[in-house]
Amino acid sequence: MSLVSEIATPVAKASSAPGSRRSWSVVETARDNGRRLSVAPPPRLLAPGLSAGQHVLHCNPAEQFQTMEGFGGALTESAAWALSQTTPSQRAEVLRRYYDTKDGLGYTLARTHINSCDFSLYPWSLAETAGDFELKSFDLAPMRNWVLPLLHEARAIAGDKLRFLASPWSPPAWMKTNDTMLQGGGLRPECRDAWARLMARFVTAMRDEEKLPIWAVTVQNEPAAKQTWESCLYTAEEERDFVRDHLGPALHAAGHADVKLLVWDHNRDLLVERATPIFSDPATARFVWGAALHWYVSEDFTQSSALHAAFPDKHILFTEGCWEGGVKLGQWDRGERYARNMIGDIRNWVCGWIDWNMVLDTRGGPNHVGNWCDAPVLVDHETGEVHYQSSFYYIGHFSRFVKPGAKRIASGKPHPGVSSVAFMNPDGSLAIVVLNETDDAVQFTLKTDADALACTIPARSIQTYIGS
Repeated sequence: MSLVSEIATPVAKASSAPGSRRSWSVVETARDNGRRLSVAPPPRLLAPGLSAGQHVLHCNPAEQFQTMEGFGGALTESAAWALSQTTPSQRAEVLRRYYDTKDGLGYTLARTHINSCDFSLYPWSLAETAGDFELKSFDLAPMRNWVLPLLHEARAIAGDKLRFLASPWSPPAWMKTNDTMLQGGGLRPECRDAWARLMARFVTAMRDEEKLPIWAVTVQNEPAAKQTWESCLYTAEEERDFVRDHLGPALHAAGHADVKLLVWDHNRDLLVERATPIFSDPATARFVWGAALHWYVSEDFTQSSALHAAFPDKHILFTEGCWEGGVKLGQWDRGERYARNMIGDIRNWVCGWIDWNMVLDTRGGPNHVGNWCDAPVLVDHETGEVHYQSSFYYIGHFSRFVKPGAKRIASGKPHPGVSSVAFMNPDGSLAIVVLNETDDAVQFTLKTDADALACTIPARSIQTYIGS
């Protein structure tokens, strides 16, 4: 069944050219009425200049901001293992509901890991032989049982629109100052060049051997965090110097100058502090496309706007967020947190949004150090059930209707507890996402360049208004 299984009767039929009246429909997910990415009754068309009530949401397609790259999630080894516990038909259904552009969420971005991460079955690297500075032992073999088959399945459904971002959690143990991929440590100075070449070699192998389009690479996942799992510490200056002297040149030498290189890849609270020394150095900045951020610690979305104001030529991409501490089946606020962060990030110049694990088991793993987390899709390998959390549907209100190449447009805040973000797609259609985190239904008027619509958003719900 399609996630959006019926077509609403539009309130008006007209051209989508600027200033022309549009045809409008509404898709809704609500805690209390059972709708899950379902078509809701259409809004009532008002005469131009009129409002229905005191709350007004203004959207101006003529005032445009960043171009959107897309939405997606992480395809980890754990996600692949969790999916292996389903039947073939269940597995196909999960992937279809994520990637199909007609019946699913239409994901166009995917993150995966270079070497293992905490959401792997055990620690592993792609070059295990100590002292192998020529990388003769480089091999994608550790990825062939779980990760690579999942990446290929996802791309078979999504097609050429699916682009991959790759992030390392740690270099091989022999390249680390603490001789292990775990527990932090740093990159040995004498191994910087070899590690940069290994990352470039990974891109080459994925592109040439696997025919998987590596679109972007981050320098290091969470470089300020010493974790019990795979981790590697960099100061801002160390990250700058590694990019300038090693990773940037290695990617270019391997023919991958087109790969988008992102720095930081950690929490948004220190985004400006960590990115500024890198972006301020012209010799480094020429290699760097932008900065990546995660949601842990802070919801200070203004960090992204501050970074954009200082470096408007650089991009900002959200690359990881999840509920930590394990699974809570059916918890409604899990989806609300996703939408609140997506709206806050995108209203502050973030150009794409990638979730963490797309699929886990109902414990929140597997995770080889017990760092259990939640995910939008959960597999109970004892009962065989597949659960779709509220976060799955909330993310879909963005990814399903906001296409790559869409422009964010100006939109307001109609009511306390109600937030919004609006887009114009490449075909000229509008997608306006409205989130209500309050316990009451809210009536408001949606006003665009040509239309005024009388709208109601239920308590604890999210809506996407589509104007075409």
